[in-house]
Amino acid sequence: MSSLEDTFREEADELLVDLEAAMLELEETPDDLDCVNRAFRAMHTIKGSGSMFGFNKLASFTHHLENAFDLVRSGELPITKELISISLDSGDHIRAMLVDVDPPPEVEQGGVSLLDRLQKLVPTKQDENTVAADTSTTISAATDSTEIAVDTTYRIRLKPSVDTFASGMDPLPVIREISALGPCHITSLVDDLDDINQLDPEECHLAWDLVLTTDQSKNAIKDVFIFVEDDWEINIDVIDSNNDCGEFDADLPLGEILVEKGDVSKAQIDKVLSQKKKTGEILVENGLAKEKVSSALTEQKVLRDRKKTQRATVSESVKVPAEKLDLLMDLVGELVIAQARLNESAADKADNNLTMIAEDMERLTTDLRDNTLGLRMLPIGTTFARFRRLVRDLSNDLNKKIELVTVGAETELDKTVIDKLADPLVHLIRNSIDHGIEMPEQRLAAGKAEKGTVHLSAEHRESHVIIKIKDDGAGLNADVIREKAIERGMIQAGDTASDQDLYNMIFEAGFSTAKKVSNISGRGVGMDVVKRSIESLHGSVWINSEPGEGSTVTVKLPLTLAIIEGLLVRVEKERYVLPLAIVEECIEINASEIEPSSGIKQRRGNQLLELRGELVPYLRLRECFGHDQKNSEIQTEQIVVTRVGQMRFGFTVDEVIGQHQTVIKTLGKMYEGTVGLSGATIMGDGAVALILDAAGLIEWATDRAAQIH
Repeated sequence: MSSLEDTFREEADELLVDLEAAMLELEETPDDLDCVNRAFRAMHTIKGSGSMFGFNKLASFTHHLENAFDLVRSGELPITKELISISLDSGDHIRAMLVDVDPPPEVEQGGVSLLDRLQKLVPTKQDENTVAADTSTTISAATDSTEIAVDTTYRIRLKPSVDTFASGMDPLPVIREISALGPCHITSLVDDLDDINQLDPEECHLAWDLVLTTDQSKNAIKDVFIFVEDDWEINIDVIDSNNDCGEFDADLPLGEILVEKGDVSKAQIDKVLSQKKKTGEILVENGLAKEKVSSALTEQKVLRDRKKTQRATVSESVKVPAEKLDLLMDLVGELVIAQARLNESAADKADNNLTMIAEDMERLTTDLRDNTLGLRMLPIGTTFARFRRLVRDLSNDLNKKIELVTVGAETELDKTVIDKLADPLVHLIRNSIDHGIEMPEQRLAAGKAEKGTVHLSAEHRESHVIIKIKDDGAGLNADVIREKAIERGMIQAGDTASDQDLYNMIFEAGFSTAKKVSNISGRGVGMDVVKRSIESLHGSVWINSEPGEGSTVTVKLPLTLAIIEGLLVRVEKERYVLPLAIVEECIEINASEIEPSSGIKQRRGNQLLELRGELVPYLRLRECFGHDQKNSEIQTEQIVVTRVGQMRFGFTVDEVIGQHQTVIKTLGKMYEGTVGLSGATIMGDGAVALILDAAGLIEWATDRAAQIH
């Protein structure tokens, strides 16, 4: 049962995400009936499934919310901001109730408060029959765990008794309740109607054919008719089910459908098949009601559409646990390492046959690696979706009017990166809302629109994903940042730091220009965490700002963290890997430039290289990692010029070996947090090469230069 409960929790969580998205869309477009139906279906499914798996308290709570949205669908309850807020808070409450079948008292008390708020909005008089039918459906779903129909299509022939109206019953609420169970196609049958001049308004001569696709059981559907089953003619037949995809024929001819429903005989069908006209046309000409033919055509279309969907689902989509993908990625990584060993062996033995095998293996391994990485890629929109709620809540708390605009939600990124990206983006968006967007009256005074905008975008750029958080607020004040930096001793009073350097100081630990501390920001905690989190993903972050126009925070991330292309270099006898994505070029410097006596340029303790008119600071990895001084017989050094964020920086090595497919391995506990190292990889000869953290080395070199200065 625990595995079924876990499955329910996963599906309920997906439904709650959809419910939240529908609520936020409804707040912008209250008249969107599709969003209302989306929300209602999500609530109804959570209620029914919750009862089925023993979450009775959750189902009971959701039932009240569902009733309210049934009133919204019927036009009896308007969409208001308070209803949206209650629905969003109810989603949070349902998520808390998912933790345990029997939630603790404090959680239940939260539900009572929400229902009190809801009761103030809902009209006091409701259709007792509809409420009773809803309740009976819930009870049935809770007790009927043996007859579960998963995504099943039913044919329902519904014919009320002639005295239905006289007895006070109305078929409309019953049909509405059936329609709430899932996609439903309704055909009215009027062949029993008398002459309009002789029609008795107190008698019911209508009938209906319904084709319903739902995840509810047959018993749950029967329970909708619990009050009328003795008086009405009700036939419920299963015509398609995902439980047995081969049992039903999606291309069932129209005539066979009509025979199966009892509307015509087999002999009549055989007679019309000899003619060249369409079966439906001939049957109508021979006196069969046009509505019955229309009903059969509708059923035929639903079956065909469902089969197309089933085939697409079976052939195009398979749900795989994330753990299995991680294991597959690990195995592919080991295969890449083994293939590198094969390449080295083939090169050492100079065997043409072995070389050809190694080349084929390299091609196959590369294809397998690329396809496996593709399996781990997810659209970044799964992360973007949660920020709409964040922006709404914060704008309400701060009494600001803010709109979130997202672009590029379909951009794909490794699931590991996406999982770790959510918290940094939350910090950045909160800062844009709190520090960036002005109060409405300030915006109006500055000639701006009253409503501010936070623009969140993502795009692929070569082997990276670029994410931008842009606001149209007041922008950063470089003078205020400079004063704060001088006060904290980060720069000297006469230092001529550029505006760009000043903007990026907000990523320093404890740095804040807020004049007061709030529950949202002001303590200087957050932006430094953002920088460390993004750099731990081998990414970079920087800020651009225009005073009065707004600010843009740019985050640059690699597509994946599992296998990367690297540049293999050597210092003394040790080999190191720099991520190829940050490498711009490799150049040589000769002995005269190496010797300090040559008058090499210095700035704040950094060694500088003049490269096409631009001074680029560089660091000797030999000195950084404590190797012996350079052998005087070697006349040249290689400098690998990299770009991290908007900064160019060089690393001096003894030799640039070349491009290397790098499988990232984490460092052991003893070496975690070592400055300048982000991991390791295993070479083809079994040796270990360390993967360099360029951002960490640059920060270390900058701190050392400041101390020397």
